[in-house]
Amino acid sequence: MTKRNKIIYWIATVWLSLGMLSTGIVQLLKVKGEVALFTQLGYPIYFLTLLGIWKVLGVIAILIPKFTLLKEWAYAGFFFAMSGAVFSHIAVADHSFSGYFGPMLLLVLIVLSWYFRPAERKIVSTNL
Repeated sequence: MTKRNKIIYWIATVWLSLGMLSTGIVQLLKVKGEVALFTQLGYPIYFLTLLGIWKVLGVIAILIPKFTLLKEWAYAGFFFAMSGAVFSHIAVADHSFSGYFGPMLLLVLIVLSWYFRPAERKIVSTNL
């Protein structure tokens, strides 16, 4: 892995982790603005707790060494959650820039972190 790729990986991963951790905590605490947003999008309030827990656990999975399969699941979960957030805003005809910016930025960070991850953080394919 080149030094450039390692730098890209760690910058993307740190920002992704901060973004997911901070929004996960906001969701777990059921901050008023987040509750209003989820209500506007048509989701039940208990979904905040579930999504918040998944985000915090996903950050842990991505940052800890080893457990490559778990990392793949965490990246996939993050991708599904953020693409779902974008689609949710489209579905309710939310035309605000702020509704799309966060999830789109996190999608870019997910892809960058996943693509540039070091070999020891990837699943090794073995043909049996």
